[in-house]
Amino acid sequence: MRRQGATKLPVMGLMVMAVAGAYAQTVDTQEPVSSGGAKPIFSVVPRVSVSETLTDNARLTNVGKQADQITEISPGIRITSETGRVKGYFDYSLRQLIYAQNSVPSTTQNALNTFGTVEAIEKRAYLDFSGTISQQAVSAFGTQSVGNTASNSNLTETSNFRLSPYIRGRLTDATEYEARYSLATTRSQSSIVSDVTSADTLVKIGSGSGSGFRLLGWSVEGTQQSVNYSAGRTTEADRLRVVLTYAVTPQFRLSAIGGREANNYLSFDKQSYDSSGFGVDWTPTERTKLSAMRENRFFGEGHNFSFEHRTGRTVWRYSDVKDSFSTPSQSGVGSIGSVYDLFFTQFASIEPDPNLRAQLVNNFLLANGINPNAAVISNFLTSAVSLQRRQNLSFALLGVRDTVTFMATRSESSRLDSLSTLVDDFAISSIVRQQGFSVSYAHRLTPLSSLNAFASQQNTSGSTALQDSTLRTFNISVSSLVAKRATATVGVRRVVFDSNTSPYVETAITGNLTVQF
Repeated sequence: MRRQGATKLPVMGLMVMAVAGAYAQTVDTQEPVSSGGAKPIFSVVPRVSVSETLTDNARLTNVGKQADQITEISPGIRITSETGRVKGYFDYSLRQLIYAQNSVPSTTQNALNTFGTVEAIEKRAYLDFSGTISQQAVSAFGTQSVGNTASNSNLTETSNFRLSPYIRGRLTDATEYEARYSLATTRSQSSIVSDVTSADTLVKIGSGSGSGFRLLGWSVEGTQQSVNYSAGRTTEADRLRVVLTYAVTPQFRLSAIGGREANNYLSFDKQSYDSSGFGVDWTPTERTKLSAMRENRFFGEGHNFSFEHRTGRTVWRYSDVKDSFSTPSQSGVGSIGSVYDLFFTQFASIEPDPNLRAQLVNNFLLANGINPNAAVISNFLTSAVSLQRRQNLSFALLGVRDTVTFMATRSESSRLDSLSTLVDDFAISSIVRQQGFSVSYAHRLTPLSSLNAFASQQNTSGSTALQDSTLRTFNISVSSLVAKRATATVGVRRVVFDSNTSPYVETAITGNLTVQF
């Protein structure tokens, strides 16, 4: 059905909608719809997954390798809400791992990904929330692995939660305001790294859409942050930032940035610093966006650059950020996944409505056996404020029966808090460098089955050659709808970890059956 005034959908778009739509009808999750019969309001999808892994190296070691058969039973539930006052996503599963040869004691793991917004007072008061529970690497220099079934002492269950109440509105027709408070926590089962609690306050005022000055814009923003490390010290940071914006054209804007900041990252008492910078925003078409910002900060040059472009069959994304982070890789901000975001952007021309587009993307990824949470490099836990530069490149190509995604990431991290003596990666190396890439290929064998191939490589290096390591992974699998609401996947993987301290090679056959109710 065409929307009134909409242009004719490209053939590629119609084929994507046909495949995803047919799959959604076959799965039949019976999601409620609005009175108009189109927009989903609230959905609850329980599920049960049973996985079997036959591995030749359950302990991920080259000495005393032991084969095992690992059974994973994982009940879970996904809740999606798009009601007027509550918009959010909740996905939780409880994983029970059983080792037939007792190479590792049976374990239970939690997995959670949730985020959303509650509109407490209409158009005025809100509450943002997010949370994750996942298996994270304690050290970037430790043993790296794929999945969560093998025994790896370098993995620990880590939880991140964040609550952020805020108000926003208009002071006058030409002035808008926002006041926000955020409380975030990070807890880990590892005794090596610190638990972290952070509190942030933000107050911002600026020109609104009703301002009579169409070409000029302004904003004043004040922030205050306190971060407490359970095994270390408390750090504090205050910042005042003023931004002036001039619209050269409706598609091109320039910004000037100035301000003052103070923190105790480099000393016991707070030290004050001036900051200044500039920004550029360019949106030549609805398919192309570019944003660039550069600032002189207390640590030197900081920047934030992003570029996005899509065509009828491709989408490109690139970002480059350099900034200070109190808890890198532990933000607690939920996301369905970078692969999901990539296809959400790609399908914008097919389905403008974000709610219907989300359903379309979920069905498309499920039908093609594509993991929305695929990551290029693994995170690692830190115990002090650090400086990080992270670059991400992603690309997706949609064909008639083939889908290709490519992702590449490079990061460089170092400790900013020179007074901290906590034990983490920065205690043994002044710098942590990680880079990697992944390529995923999905081919539709039939309307209900697909062939999937995945390859990735991650490189990690530190101050010495002994800290260098490389993780290579290759996986090939076949996914198919075997019943009305059941999907089965059978695959084989090969993992090679080159390291001076803990190298290993693993080959495994995997099988999975997921039933939705």
